[in-house]
Amino acid sequence: MQRKTFIAATLAALALSGAWAQAPAWPDKPVKVILSQPPGSGPDNVARLLSDGLGKQWGQAVVIENKPGGQNVIGAQAAARSPADGYTFYFATTAALVTNVYLFKQLAYDPQKEFVPVAFVARSPFALLVRAESPVRTIEDLVAQSKAAAGKFSVGNEGPRTFGGMIARLFNERTKSEANLVSYSSVGVSIQDLIGGHVDAVVADVASSAQLAKQGRLRMLAVTSAKRVPGFESVPALAESLLPGVEMVGWFAVVAPTGTPQAAIERFNRDLNTLLADRETADRIALIGPIVEAGLAPDQVAAFLRAEHARWGAITKEIGILAE
Repeated sequence: MQRKTFIAATLAALALSGAWAQAPAWPDKPVKVILSQPPGSGPDNVARLLSDGLGKQWGQAVVIENKPGGQNVIGAQAAARSPADGYTFYFATTAALVTNVYLFKQLAYDPQKEFVPVAFVARSPFALLVRAESPVRTIEDLVAQSKAAAGKFSVGNEGPRTFGGMIARLFNERTKSEANLVSYSSVGVSIQDLIGGHVDAVVADVASSAQLAKQGRLRMLAVTSAKRVPGFESVPALAESLLPGVEMVGWFAVVAPTGTPQAAIERFNRDLNTLLADRETADRIALIGPIVEAGLAPDQVAAFLRAEHARWGAITKEIGILAE
């Protein structure tokens, strides 16, 4: 009886291994990547560059699906509700995976339960910028001007409950500045108002403002990363002077709906890291603004996300933002 049982179990195992061997390699159809930002935005440009590279590796189309709006909620909810079949991924931002948790009492998705980490892509520094013709030439000038003209010197941002808005508030708080923080519907609108002279400065991600700075239409005063940004080596980091040890950067990470097959997650992670490690790819992303960070495994991404929750939970308390 034991011999028959052993033979049956062996045959079953062989049949199962044969079934796996005959299963089509992943991916055997197009892969969809959802974004919470509109076409032409910094995240969209990075995602499309990477999708082209992955598509060539896989021999399958990688389709970008833009679902902007609602402070990333629309896109994040759509991704969380997608089938966990290994063919839908979410190119997520700091807001979508971390800071929204501290801004909404009733978030329409749970980033800690409904997503699993796949890969880390890049850090996206922010910058404080003024018009090229502005008399404000340094970040120290900006602080001095905001104190001299308390409540009149204006700094545009995407709103108090956005990443850029929270950076603006934290900057005001820690430098004891008295800038008037002006909210806009998007970073693009705030930059256009800066160019038009309607605000004195803006907080914007480097990805959205890099080209205008390189064209000489805007002056970048400081970046919010711990170190200077490649391509903008003459622009100091806030951590160098006014805010030692402070790093306030956004970032991009790829996650998938919980339940996604581990094989798909591991293949996506491996191939994306290979692509990010390519110097030409990293340089092209740097031209857009973000700084590539290749090589993180899914469990390392998970640890990073836990640390970010602790950090931004403390920051929102410091600047007095309560979930609504």
